[in-house]
Amino acid sequence: MFYYEKKLQYPVRVSTCNPMLAKFLIEQYGGADGELAAALRYMNQRYSIPNKVIGLLNDIAMEEFSHLEMIATMVYKLTKDATPEQIKAAGIADHYVDHDRALFYHNAAGVPFTATYIQAKGDPIADLYEDIAAEEKARATYQWIIDLSDDPDLNDGLKFLREREVVHSQRFREAVEILKEEQGKKKFF
Repeated sequence: MFYYEKKLQYPVRVSTCNPMLAKFLIEQYGGADGELAAALRYMNQRYSIPNKVIGLLNDIAMEEFSHLEMIATMVYKLTKDATPEQIKAAGIADHYVDHDRALFYHNAAGVPFTATYIQAKGDPIADLYEDIAAEEKARATYQWIIDLSDDPDLNDGLKFLREREVVHSQRFREAVEILKEEQGKKKFF
């Protein structure tokens, strides 16, 4: 069961209209290492993982959905006052023609989201290492977007998201250790 609290996990502020930054952020909306892919990956994997770490996957999946909401808010705020000329200059005219300012799940290059982004091997250790890698790739992407941004207000929210990726990676590393301990224990019946 899910409860929706009608506020963002962290405040989203934007200094100015900047469709180019919005284009970069779309990577974290519908890209391979973005928030939607992560949320769906963890929700899917929780059905084939030992009980000791199911809650962790569920909790992080829900947080990833809240991050998706933050990215959507950032993109909206960065584009809501953009002129058609600014949209063209940012390289998102193709998106605008198809969707106006509505969000659509694709990456920064315009490639649509695909289920191939969602990995699940069925081996708990392999899946958790996949999750660690996904979190580290998302962290790196947030850093690269921050590097390209000159908006201190936006960067505040991006830094929050980057740090949450670090926390998620650490939690998945802890889960790997828990499952490794379980593998080595003798079972008595």
